[in-house]
Amino acid sequence: MALFKKRTVGKPGEWFYCLEHKTVEEGPDCPAKDRFGPYASRQEAEHAMETAKERNVQWENDPRWHEANRGDDDSPPT
Repeated sequence: MALFKKRTVGKPGEWFYCLEHKTVEEGPDCPAKDRFGPYASRQEAEHAMETAKERNVQWENDPRWHEANRGDDDSPPT
């Protein structure tokens, strides 16, 4: 018996952005490694790449991250 059951059908209203096909899909059609989500709406999923870019910029400019990596402490920022 498998420890985790693979869902082949998504819940209604669960939206994902497939990184491989560059499309929005309702339910988990593609493998988890190839998608962002779930999102509450199709519109949110359509903007997944823009949201990811915005979050990356915020993360790259977060002084807490850079301060944590300057010292001798190898622990990630909290």
